[in-house]
Amino acid sequence: MNLPLSSRPNVRVVELGSDDEVRLQRFFDESPGYFLTIHGEPATPDEARNELLHELPPGFTFSQKWTLGFEDCDGVLVAVAQLVSDLMEPAVWQLGLFMVAPGRHGTGDAQAFYQDLQDWTLANGAQWLRLAVVHGNVPAERFWQRQGFSEIRRRDSVEMGKRLNTLIMMIKPLNGSTPEHYIQHVERERPTAA
Repeated sequence: MNLPLSSRPNVRVVELGSDDEVRLQRFFDESPGYFLTIHGEPATPDEARNELLHELPPGFTFSQKWTLGFEDCDGVLVAVAQLVSDLMEPAVWQLGLFMVAPGRHGTGDAQAFYQDLQDWTLANGAQWLRLAVVHGNVPAERFWQRQGFSEIRRRDSVEMGKRLNTLIMMIKPLNGSTPEHYIQHVERERPTAA
Protein backbone atom coordinates (compact mmCIF):
# COMPACT_ATOMS: atom_id res chain seq x y z
CA MET A 1 0.00 0.00 0.00
CA ASN A 2 1.38 3.39 -0.97
CA LEU A 3 1.75 6.05 1.71
CA PRO A 4 -0.36 9.21 1.73
CA LEU A 5 0.72 12.11 -0.44
CA SER A 6 1.16 15.54 1.09
CA SER A 7 -0.78 18.39 -0.46
CA ARG A 8 1.67 20.90 1.05
CA PRO A 9 4.66 21.96 -1.06
CA ASN A 10 8.07 20.69 0.06
CA VAL A 11 6.54 18.17 2.49
CA ARG A 12 6.46 14.42 1.99
CA VAL A 13 5.05 11.57 4.06
CA VAL A 14 7.32 8.78 5.28
CA GLU A 15 6.77 5.76 7.48
CA LEU A 16 8.70 6.06 10.73
CA GLY A 17 10.55 3.11 12.23
CA SER A 18 13.17 2.41 14.87
CA ASP A 19 15.81 4.27 12.83
CA ASP A 20 13.73 7.44 13.29
CA GLU A 21 13.61 7.33 17.08
CA VAL A 22 16.06 10.22 17.60
CA ARG A 23 14.29 12.63 15.26
CA LEU A 24 10.86 11.64 16.58
CA GLN A 25 12.09 12.27 20.13
CA ARG A 26 13.37 15.69 19.02
CA PHE A 27 9.94 16.45 17.52
CA PHE A 28 8.26 15.46 20.80
CA ASP A 29 10.73 17.49 22.89
CA GLU A 30 10.02 20.54 20.72
CA SER A 31 6.25 20.15 21.30
CA PRO A 32 6.02 20.53 25.11
CA GLY A 33 2.52 22.04 25.08
CA TYR A 34 0.97 18.82 23.79
CA PHE A 35 2.51 16.66 26.50
CA LEU A 36 1.82 19.15 29.29
CA THR A 37 -1.84 19.29 28.24
CA ILE A 38 -2.29 15.54 27.79
CA HIS A 39 0.16 14.00 30.29
CA GLY A 40 0.72 16.83 32.76
CA GLU A 41 4.46 16.63 32.13
CA PRO A 42 6.94 17.08 29.25
CA ALA A 43 7.69 14.19 26.91
CA THR A 44 9.65 11.48 28.69
CA PRO A 45 13.13 10.60 27.35
CA ASP A 46 11.73 7.35 25.91
CA GLU A 47 8.52 8.87 24.47
CA ALA A 48 9.52 8.23 20.85
CA ARG A 49 10.57 4.63 21.51
CA ASN A 50 7.30 3.96 23.32
CA GLU A 51 5.30 5.48 20.47
CA LEU A 52 7.11 3.44 17.83
CA LEU A 53 6.71 0.22 19.83
CA HIS A 54 3.19 0.95 21.08
CA GLU A 55 0.90 -2.05 20.94
CA LEU A 56 -2.85 -2.00 21.06
CA PRO A 57 -4.59 -3.39 24.13
CA PRO A 58 -5.27 -7.15 24.22
CA GLY A 59 -8.36 -8.09 22.27
CA PHE A 60 -8.14 -5.18 19.84
CA THR A 61 -7.93 -6.67 16.37
CA PHE A 62 -6.55 -4.70 13.43
CA SER A 63 -4.97 -5.15 10.00
CA GLN A 64 -2.03 -2.76 10.01
CA LYS A 65 -0.51 0.07 12.03
CA TRP A 66 1.53 3.00 10.71
CA THR A 67 3.50 5.76 12.39
CA LEU A 68 3.79 8.41 9.71
CA GLY A 69 5.95 11.50 9.57
CA PHE A 70 5.39 14.59 7.47
CA GLU A 71 8.91 15.84 6.77
CA ASP A 72 10.19 18.97 5.08
CA CYS A 73 12.84 19.02 2.35
CA ASP A 74 15.57 18.96 5.04
CA GLY A 75 14.14 15.79 6.60
CA VAL A 76 12.80 17.64 9.65
CA LEU A 77 9.51 16.33 11.00
CA VAL A 78 6.73 18.92 10.85
CA ALA A 79 3.87 16.57 11.80
CA VAL A 80 3.35 13.02 13.03
CA ALA A 81 0.34 10.70 12.81
CA GLN A 82 -0.40 7.16 13.85
CA LEU A 83 -3.09 5.19 12.03
CA VAL A 84 -4.54 1.73 12.51
CA SER A 85 -6.69 0.02 9.89
CA ASP A 86 -9.64 -2.28 10.54
CA LEU A 87 -9.65 -1.60 14.26
CA MET A 88 -12.10 -4.02 15.93
CA GLU A 89 -14.13 -4.21 12.73
CA PRO A 90 -13.42 -3.97 8.99
CA ALA A 91 -13.34 -0.44 7.53
CA VAL A 92 -12.86 1.28 10.93
CA TRP A 93 -9.64 3.29 10.96
CA GLN A 94 -8.21 4.81 14.15
CA LEU A 95 -6.23 8.04 14.19
CA GLY A 96 -4.26 7.39 17.37
CA LEU A 97 -1.92 10.36 17.29
CA PHE A 98 -1.91 13.55 15.28
CA MET A 99 0.58 16.27 16.13
CA VAL A 100 1.72 19.26 14.12
CA ALA A 101 4.90 21.17 15.07
CA PRO A 102 4.06 24.27 17.15
CA GLY A 103 5.74 26.55 14.59
CA ARG A 104 3.19 25.41 12.00
CA HIS A 105 0.09 26.03 14.11
CA GLY A 106 -2.23 28.54 12.48
CA THR A 107 -0.80 27.97 8.98
CA GLY A 108 -3.49 25.59 7.70
CA ASP A 109 -1.04 22.68 7.78
CA ALA A 110 -3.03 20.70 10.36
CA GLN A 111 -6.16 20.76 8.24
CA ALA A 112 -4.23 19.97 5.03
CA PHE A 113 -2.31 17.08 6.63
CA TYR A 114 -5.49 15.67 8.14
CA GLN A 115 -7.24 15.88 4.74
CA ASP A 116 -4.28 14.05 3.16
CA LEU A 117 -4.71 11.26 5.72
CA GLN A 118 -8.48 11.11 5.28
CA ASP A 119 -8.14 10.87 1.49
CA TRP A 120 -5.64 8.05 1.91
CA THR A 121 -7.78 6.07 4.35
CA LEU A 122 -10.83 6.48 2.14
CA ALA A 123 -8.89 5.26 -0.91
CA ASN A 124 -7.86 2.22 1.12
CA GLY A 125 -11.30 1.14 2.28
CA ALA A 126 -12.10 3.20 5.38
CA GLN A 127 -15.78 3.81 6.05
CA TRP A 128 -15.27 5.42 9.45
CA LEU A 129 -12.46 7.38 11.09
CA ARG A 130 -12.24 7.17 14.86
CA LEU A 131 -10.18 9.11 17.39
CA ALA A 132 -10.08 10.18 21.03
CA VAL A 133 -9.67 13.74 22.30
CA VAL A 134 -8.85 14.68 25.89
CA HIS A 135 -11.80 16.53 27.39
CA GLY A 136 -10.72 20.08 28.18
CA ASN A 137 -8.23 20.27 25.30
CA VAL A 138 -10.51 22.86 23.72
CA PRO A 139 -8.38 23.64 20.63
CA ALA A 140 -8.27 19.92 19.75
CA GLU A 141 -11.97 19.43 20.42
CA ARG A 142 -12.83 22.35 18.13
CA PHE A 143 -10.37 21.27 15.44
CA TRP A 144 -11.85 17.78 15.19
CA GLN A 145 -15.41 19.09 15.21
CA ARG A 146 -14.50 21.38 12.29
CA GLN A 147 -13.17 18.33 10.44
CA GLY A 148 -16.58 16.66 10.75
CA PHE A 149 -16.06 14.42 13.79
CA SER A 150 -18.79 14.01 16.39
CA GLU A 151 -18.81 12.59 19.90
CA ILE A 152 -20.15 9.08 20.35
CA ARG A 153 -19.17 8.37 23.97
CA ARG A 154 -16.76 9.21 26.79
CA ARG A 155 -14.28 7.18 28.79
CA ASP A 156 -13.49 8.47 32.27
CA SER A 157 -10.34 8.15 34.37
CA VAL A 158 -7.90 7.14 31.63
CA GLU A 159 -4.34 7.31 32.95
CA MET A 160 -2.04 9.29 30.68
CA GLY A 161 1.31 10.26 32.14
CA LYS A 162 0.62 12.06 35.42
CA ARG A 163 -3.03 12.77 34.61
CA LEU A 164 -6.34 10.98 34.70
CA ASN A 165 -8.22 12.20 31.64
CA THR A 166 -11.71 11.87 30.27
CA LEU A 167 -11.49 10.85 26.64
CA ILE A 168 -14.10 11.97 24.15
CA MET A 169 -14.45 9.21 21.59
CA MET A 170 -15.23 10.77 18.21
CA ILE A 171 -16.19 9.31 14.85
CA LYS A 172 -16.39 10.59 11.31
CA PRO A 173 -18.45 8.55 8.86
CA LEU A 174 -17.17 8.41 5.31
CA ASN A 175 -18.97 7.39 2.11
CA GLY A 176 -22.37 8.57 3.34
CA SER A 177 -22.53 6.42 6.47
CA THR A 178 -23.81 7.75 9.81
CA PRO A 179 -22.63 7.69 13.44
CA GLU A 180 -25.70 5.55 14.24
CA HIS A 181 -24.67 2.97 11.65
CA TYR A 182 -21.16 2.93 13.13
CA ILE A 183 -22.48 2.33 16.66
CA GLN A 184 -24.61 -0.56 15.35
CA HIS A 185 -21.57 -1.92 13.49
CA VAL A 186 -19.09 -1.68 16.42
CA GLU A 187 -20.60 -3.15 19.59
CA ARG A 188 -17.78 -1.83 21.81
CA GLU A 189 -18.77 1.75 21.01
CA ARG A 190 -22.34 1.48 22.22
CA PRO A 191 -23.04 3.71 25.23
CA THR A 192 -23.73 0.67 27.42
CA ALA A 193 -20.37 -0.99 26.55
CA ALA A 194 -17.60 -1.09 29.14
